[in-house]
Amino acid sequence: METDTPAASARSRRGPVDPRLWRYSRSARGYLLLTVTLSLVVAAAVIVSAIMIGTVLAGVITESDSRTIGHWSGELTVLATAVAVRVGATWVHSRYAHRSASRVIGELRAEVLGAATEMTPRDLDPRRDETATVLTRGIEGLRAYLTGYLPALLLAVTVTPLTLLVIVLTDLTSAVIVVITLPLIPIFMILIGLLTRGKAAASLRTMTALSAQLLDLIAGLPTLRALGRESGPQDRVRKLGDDHRRTTMASLRIAFLSSMVLELLATLSVALIAVSIGLRLVFGEMPLQAGVIALVLAPEVYFPLRAVGAQFHAAEDGMAAADKAFGVLDDRGDAVRRGSAAVPDGTVTVRGLGMRSRSGWAPRGLDLALEPRRVTGLTGPNGVGKSSALQAILALADPDEGMVVMGDTDVRDLDPAAWWKTVAWLPQHPVLVPGTLRENLELTGPVDADPNELDAACRATGFDEVLRDVPDGWDTVVGAGGLGLSLGQRQRLALTRVLLTDASVVLLDEPTAHLDAASEARVLAAIRTLAASGPAVLLVGHRASVLAAADSVVTVAAEVTV
Repeated sequence: METDTPAASARSRRGPVDPRLWRYSRSARGYLLLTVTLSLVVAAAVIVSAIMIGTVLAGVITESDSRTIGHWSGELTVLATAVAVRVGATWVHSRYAHRSASRVIGELRAEVLGAATEMTPRDLDPRRDETATVLTRGIEGLRAYLTGYLPALLLAVTVTPLTLLVIVLTDLTSAVIVVITLPLIPIFMILIGLLTRGKAAASLRTMTALSAQLLDLIAGLPTLRALGRESGPQDRVRKLGDDHRRTTMASLRIAFLSSMVLELLATLSVALIAVSIGLRLVFGEMPLQAGVIALVLAPEVYFPLRAVGAQFHAAEDGMAAADKAFGVLDDRGDAVRRGSAAVPDGTVTVRGLGMRSRSGWAPRGLDLALEPRRVTGLTGPNGVGKSSALQAILALADPDEGMVVMGDTDVRDLDPAAWWKTVAWLPQHPVLVPGTLRENLELTGPVDADPNELDAACRATGFDEVLRDVPDGWDTVVGAGGLGLSLGQRQRLALTRVLLTDASVVLLDEPTAHLDAASEARVLAAIRTLAASGPAVLLVGHRASVLAAADSVVTVAAEVTV
């Protein structure tokens, strides 16, 4: 059941057409204009067709001397033209609807991807899986909304009132029946909507969890297989799959039942009008032409609303995903401050660094100096902001308090490209891309080290053992995120990449987290050797063996707000 949050209340006030769609997509505005225009054309064609059918039938039946085609050639030509126009308008809309939907989805996907890349890592991490699901699969569900639900909705606000107006002018009794029965369809649609509230959101949440679980499982499968536990997560994956199947089938059942209810209501309403017209024609209480026009237009009054109800469930999943996408765009904060100053020589100094978190401050009041040829250890409990401090040093996040300076210049005032060339960063989860091991080694730039230096770096991290185990050495191909390598092997490759850098500042976020004791000792010795060659090294760690490799240790503190 959905909670009544301000965001949910805001969504409920937006109505069936979310204005953010038109704000974030230029193609959506053009598509909306085209759909409105074609809806008006269809409405005019429907009304003209009904009038011509009523006129011709009434004349043929009541006037014995006018039962030749030539007598009604003008009316039949107008009727044929109206039918052709309606068919043409429908064809034009069908032709361009899917193209426009593809453009709208592409623009929204680009907007969301741009917004996600502009987010700081701290803001992006909590919604990473959700954003990935929306971008890859979820937002495709918006196609049903654009090609089915939106056109039906616009027909409901154009064809329905215009045809009802013609019925009022033609046969007031039939119009009264329409006015009484027509509200039943939206009332039942609302009731069905209340019944299915949260179904699409629940389906999206289950799909997000299932996707994240499967990706984690695939990424860690080599490690699980090595430990003999590759069958361990199968129960969890099966449960997530069953949950997704149940939510999907529940939505389909409601959709089929609601379509049947709406169809039954519309059929009964048209039947009431037909019976009323038939009885009054029998007793001579209305002209035949008016009866035929009202009878032809009656189904057209109900059809758009029936279509809205039928398309609603098909579009609901897409709108749930689009709402998540709009949430990313709406929550896009101010861009991280960027400068253009040249990188000066000097020491990186962190002065009173404080960054807000969900529970208060993490870190708060952090002071440290990164001096050349020295290893500075950074430690503290999980959640105190060690990784956030690294992001502030990298100028990937703006501090809420204090600053990080290089020499006397705030790092946010430095040219980002020049600053990032000066800094080497090894995050907790190293970035690896699909390609060969050599391409991943050269991900941050071509490695111009001679073969002896490369071999020494591989021996220092233990990656030489990995190269002996893989089939093609440096030409071995890995998948996304280093798929095909274990976590420890990925860490060793990333460490090798860092050891070959010529950066003057090196930031290492728990570089030995996935290594055994022997490999850890080799890596720490290599880090000491790297620092001795000139760079300032910041080493984040928890274990005493890691912190023992540092020349000085700084403990990070957080401040929890109750």
